[in-house]
Amino acid sequence: MSRRADKVVMHGIKCVVVGDGAVGKTCMLMSFANNVFPQEYIPTVFDNWNTAIMVDDSPYNLGLWDTAGQEEYDRLRALCYPQTDVFLICFSLVTPSSFENVRLRWQPELATHCPTVPFILVGLKIDLREDPTALETLYKQKLSPITTDEGRRLAQELGAAAYAECSAMTQRGLKTVFDEATRAVLKNRAAAAAAEEQTRRDSMAAAAPPPSRPPPKQSGCCLLS
Repeated sequence: MSRRADKVVMHGIKCVVVGDGAVGKTCMLMSFANNVFPQEYIPTVFDNWNTAIMVDDSPYNLGLWDTAGQEEYDRLRALCYPQTDVFLICFSLVTPSSFENVRLRWQPELATHCPTVPFILVGLKIDLREDPTALETLYKQKLSPITTDEGRRLAQELGAAAYAECSAMTQRGLKTVFDEATRAVLKNRAAAAAAEEQTRRDSMAAAAPPPSRPPPKQSGCCLLS
């Protein structure tokens, strides 16, 4: 006697990655989707991958959209934004200017185009935060790596759904980034569904006729003979 397996429904999620050029966005996506870390820097205009992920025992299909961070692609980049479920705003933990641009450029851009879509703030290249060569380069410029506390504070200030750090090379913290992104989407969808249901109930209540009132009791006198 054969048993038919239950069909697994895999929900789709569109995840768009933004941030300054050369911060490691493409490396992060390739490491996560293909388990490959590119050894050479290849500037990206646009690219995308699809990969399956399990979050809280449920399967999801992530559509990962890579974008160019250069200003000359500003108008073209926005063409990727419709139907996005979640954004990853990325910066390099060893490039302080990319961290400042989260506040100055990237969060305002998303607020203009997709104000209701959640975003995760992601610090990349965590493996270089204690790398002697990277530290020496920063110290020569009187700079220092971005700390976890600084990242968390900015995420809270800008209203990010979460803050995460990862290394595309070692894959430390890599899956956590996409787990948090998926959970942000699920939370946003649940809130939207609850708001829609409340609107439906309010509309039904407004359209319903008012309850009928019973006729008032008439007082009378009894005639005694």
